[in-house]
Amino acid sequence: MNEPLAFGAGLRGRVLENEPMSRHVSWRAGGPARRAYVPRDLEDLCALLRALPAGEPLLFVGLGSNLLVRDRGFCGTVVLMHDIHGRPRCEGEEVFAPAGVASPRLARFAAGQGFEGSEFLAGIPGTVGGALAMNAGCFGSETWDVVSRVQTLGRDGALAVHGHQAFEIGYRHCVAQGAAAGMVAFAGAWFRFRRGDGARARQRIRELLERRVATQPIGQPNAGSVFRNPAGDHAARLIESCGLKGFAIGGARVSEKHANFIVNPGGLASAGEIEALIEAVRRRVRETRGVDLVPEVRIVGEA
Repeated sequence: MNEPLAFGAGLRGRVLENEPMSRHVSWRAGGPARRAYVPRDLEDLCALLRALPAGEPLLFVGLGSNLLVRDRGFCGTVVLMHDIHGRPRCEGEEVFAPAGVASPRLARFAAGQGFEGSEFLAGIPGTVGGALAMNAGCFGSETWDVVSRVQTLGRDGALAVHGHQAFEIGYRHCVAQGAAAGMVAFAGAWFRFRRGDGARARQRIRELLERRVATQPIGQPNAGSVFRNPAGDHAARLIESCGLKGFAIGGARVSEKHANFIVNPGGLASAGEIEALIEAVRRRVRETRGVDLVPEVRIVGEA
């Protein structure tokens, strides 16, 4: 399992062949990746990208909290970012965080350094890289609201730094354009929070986490919010209004606690059952309420 990649010498990370993605996504379901790679550090990740064939399918995975890999798996290389060594650090009045850092860890670090404005990140169950890629948000704030600039990775392993102007940013939406159009992943980001009362920020983090535990099915495998909120409404309200709380297909079930969550109790559901439930909920809301819910989760792999 730890042999070097056949097409590249000098790589220092771990190679996992036919790695079950159910081990790496928060839904605890999904088929195998042909190859998964755990980089030793950012330099090793850049070396991997230089070593991969140009046409190799790539998938970057952080904590897997917004992802479903179909049961037949992913025919390419999965890069497991959350194991890359790195931690947040202060750089003047900004905080830099590598892409593999968990968003709640960034929130706590910033509060500990006397900043306010990072608290909402504690409610995002993923890494900084994933939060950047989808402009994740909660409690009224979004990731790119507090981003100063980002560090990106090119397919050739080159690193670059870009500001907001290199991205089209919207609600749960981030698309690289212009100078950043060739990027394949985020390597990190600089955040600009406001100086304030760190103790107050830490208290706010505790309150937000308590609210999350009280309103979301934290104790069961899930991927966070399944659908985006339509303009002027909430996906959870629409789903609940259709009587879908508790509705199940196989081992996958619409949470009774929060209707915009699909849970996998005991990890017994297949990825196919989860995907079928997503489509069934979407169809019922469209037919009953006339609203076409847009999935927030990313679905990849062989159908």
